[in-house]
Amino acid sequence: MSYPVTRRIIPFLCRPLLGKCVGIKNIPIDKGAILAANHSSYFDHLVVGCNIVPRLNKMVYFLAKRQHFDTFLQRQWHRYFKAIPLERESGGREALREAIEYLRRGDLIVIYPEGTRTLTGRMNRAKTGVVRLALAARVPILPMGITNTFYILPKGKRFPKFGKKADLFIGESIYLDQHYGKDIDGRTLREITTTIMKEIARLSNQEYNFDAR
Repeated sequence: MSYPVTRRIIPFLCRPLLGKCVGIKNIPIDKGAILAANHSSYFDHLVVGCNIVPRLNKMVYFLAKRQHFDTFLQRQWHRYFKAIPLERESGGREALREAIEYLRRGDLIVIYPEGTRTLTGRMNRAKTGVVRLALAARVPILPMGITNTFYILPKGKRFPKFGKKADLFIGESIYLDQHYGKDIDGRTLREITTTIMKEIARLSNQEYNFDAR
């Protein structure tokens, strides 16, 4: 399958801001998986897409809040990249059902467990939705660390800043098989989420200073 814009044009335009990509071999190409990353910038989307799509010739899908579909240009952009609109006010149930279908058919979905971009450059406390989705779809979670995007394009800035390059580090799959089909309480969900976030922090050379409670 070919994606000419995401495989050629966008990576070419972003090349001056893209650094190394490590761990691409960890991503499964024949089954679904959740790619969970830290979130510092809108540029994170491009870092992930420009590194993964050309190398694997496989599309990645993002969960994007409904407000990103408000204007015509935003709507066309997100529809081209097949983003899944997430209605936070209603709990995002429809988006999660759609995401489960994608994962079960073998697609890759990118999630930022923190839920929003950091305002300080430091990681925020994550939500447990990434674990809930992985358990519902019965797919592994791959932690990913993205570096330097807070410097390049922090929240509130419209134009990127040159001087550093964004690196992408992809960790090994985290499997939750032992929890499939079981009733998982909130404490366990939080503990698993914290384990995942600490690995994301390690990959992005940060600290995750939130406990598992």
